[in-house]
Amino acid sequence: MVGGSATAGPRVAVLMGGPSAEREVSLVSGRECAIALRAAGYEVVELDADHDLAARLIQIKPDCVFNALHGRWGEDGCVQGLLEWLRIPYTHSGVLASALAMDKARAKAAFAAAGLPVVASKLASRDVVSRSHVMPPPYVVKPNNEGSSVGVYIVREGSNAPRLADTMPETVMVETYAPGREMTVSVMGDRALAVTDIITDGWYDFDAKYKPGGSRHEVPANLPPEITAACLDYALRAHRALGCRGLSRTDFRWDEGRGLAGLILLETNTQPGMTPTSLAPEQAAHCGISFPALCDWIVKDASCNR
Repeated sequence: MVGGSATAGPRVAVLMGGPSAEREVSLVSGRECAIALRAAGYEVVELDADHDLAARLIQIKPDCVFNALHGRWGEDGCVQGLLEWLRIPYTHSGVLASALAMDKARAKAAFAAAGLPVVASKLASRDVVSRSHVMPPPYVVKPNNEGSSVGVYIVREGSNAPRLADTMPETVMVETYAPGREMTVSVMGDRALAVTDIITDGWYDFDAKYKPGGSRHEVPANLPPEITAACLDYALRAHRALGCRGLSRTDFRWDEGRGLAGLILLETNTQPGMTPTSLAPEQAAHCGISFPALCDWIVKDASCNR
């Protein structure tokens, strides 16, 4: 754990940017967190993660790393392993939980083993998926190891097989489409914060997530009590099933006409976005936790050896 009072001013290196497809979102998250941490009394060094990251961290000698990276390399256990090697406490989940959550197929297997509701899915080659349906439509095709709805295809009934971009990985996940309302729950340590209903005109894609006006968030969601309770319970159980620490966010779909049977867990994000339109800070604020206080809590929860 990272201690010290605001007056002690521990040095925190905020990792942001990096080489993933989510670089621009990470830069926004990192800058917002840096501002909040300075307001909370920390000495902050903003660090755009590149191939010389290890050398720069050795030079900076931070007391803690605030990991605001999103996507591959920053969220999949790679940077976490580097920080373990350097013995620098870091925020969010450790190596195993990060790698497990980023691998959608393995995360889904962990959820199913914990008795959590998931849809049927399979891994298939990009070429096979582009040639013919590998499961009856409607279904979703997505990279097995990306976030922020990067590279997601929805194949409707009556549609041809999707023509996947060459930028998609060789192996992709294909999963049964889960209809209904898009909802999410953030977990802070051992506490599920709230349920947010995400309201959009269409699919909750990259633009809907990050562009102003792309979506509207209703927090707390107007839901039957049993659905609210189930979302909070499932999110905390998902957090624990993966071995997460710190802050995580779990996404759901709910088909209202099917009641509790229509609630499906989609995935868990071990490093939720921290931008002005992000969901986790919004839920924290609903619970009376300001953004600087949230960032301060995340830093104080940082550790290694996990």
